Amino acid sequence: MIALPDLGAQSLRNVEARLDEAAGLAEAIGIEVVEKRHFRIRSPRPATLFGTGQTEAIAEAVAGHEAELLIVDAAITPIQQKNLETAAKAKVIDRTGLILEIFGERAATAEGRLQVELAHLDYQAGRLVRSWTHLERQRGGFGFLGGPGETQIEADRRLIRDRMAKLRRELDQVTRTRSLHRARRQRAPWPVIALVGYTNAGKSTLFNRLTKAEVLAEDLLFATLDPTMREIELPGFDKAILSDTVGFISELPTQLVAAFRATLEEVISADLIVHVRDVSHPDSEAQRADVEQVLAEIGIRQAEGEEGGAPMIEAWNKVDLLDGEGLDRVRAEGERRDNIVLISALAGQGVDNLLECASRQLRKGSDVRTVRLSLGEGDTIAWLHANGEVLGQRFECEGEAEIDVRLSAADWARFEGRRASRS
Repeated sequence: MIALPDLGAQSLRNVEARLDEAAGLAEAIGIEVVEKRHFRIRSPRPATLFGTGQTEAIAEAVAGHEAELLIVDAAITPIQQKNLETAAKAKVIDRTGLILEIFGERAATAEGRLQVELAHLDYQAGRLVRSWTHLERQRGGFGFLGGPGETQIEADRRLIRDRMAKLRRELDQVTRTRSLHRARRQRAPWPVIALVGYTNAGKSTLFNRLTKAEVLAEDLLFATLDPTMREIELPGFDKAILSDTVGFISELPTQLVAAFRATLEEVISADLIVHVRDVSHPDSEAQRADVEQVLAEIGIRQAEGEEGGAPMIEAWNKVDLLDGEGLDRVRAEGERRDNIVLISALAGQGVDNLLECASRQLRKGSDVRTVRLSLGEGDTIAWLHANGEVLGQRFECEGEAEIDVRLSAADWARFEGRRASRS
């Protein structure tokens, strides 16, 4: 059973959409949802979060369905979890615990498993009081002091701290390795484009469409966790690197934001961020705010309204699910702003327009330069065509060519380095 505490004005989200999302999270790890209900809460109770009558209604519903698990779609304290378990006579987990369970089941790489275990331990450390049954025991002292020794809870906390320290060291090594890979990619002449978005917005479907890859793409929350990188063809460029990242979600546990920083930092080195949005979803605007908040939290992008970070364009996905007034509205908004492209990743609609928009964004800030080359420098002329936008060519009888080409500052520096190495 799912119980959603509705705090009214404190939430801008659609209640039914929130319940559907919670059910989707549960179904993502094979939990059968027998009932989902929301409860309007005017004043949260420290002991149970829900009011007395609401807690009794939850207990009756759990008993009536013979449910074994109660999912509270909010963050709850250890004492609230304990009291709700007592009242409902069933196991209780909150939204954070549920998301951690999904990540734990889905993590496929060694790095992903390290990140999930670190997040689990961080979450568990604050809940030892209620989740461990042997904490009253004590271990005897050692050496000359003797005495009662350390309590079991202190020993467990120490073990968790030690394990977390070891995991952080291993993740630091992962971060260093990723930094080396990023440095090698930055020396290459190809731009990096990162896909970000709310979970189930269609990032992996778009990734597969653009790269002809077979990354898992299902109508399932958090279908993919580990980042994937492939090369794609991009107008005006020899090629580009496209990166698919983990999907975000509202109230993403802080433990996971911290643990997955090494993975999400792949986006930091991106030359362009493509924010994939499901515009058919009733909470599309709230989902956009959640994604940008997480990007700001990990330092990839400034908070809304501030300057900084990589340029971003929005791919408004699933337009094929809209019609009538909804479709007219998003079309009007897309025509008004030059950083929005309407697409259907599943049907392929608007994907070419997205690539053209990405190319234009990557070319912004480029200068037009005139280069004089010998006709014998065919490989250099080809390089200019592959990495810049050639606007004009004039051939002279002395066997030379004068080329007008638009290049970014970084590409111009690479071009000058290339010529210097050959002189």
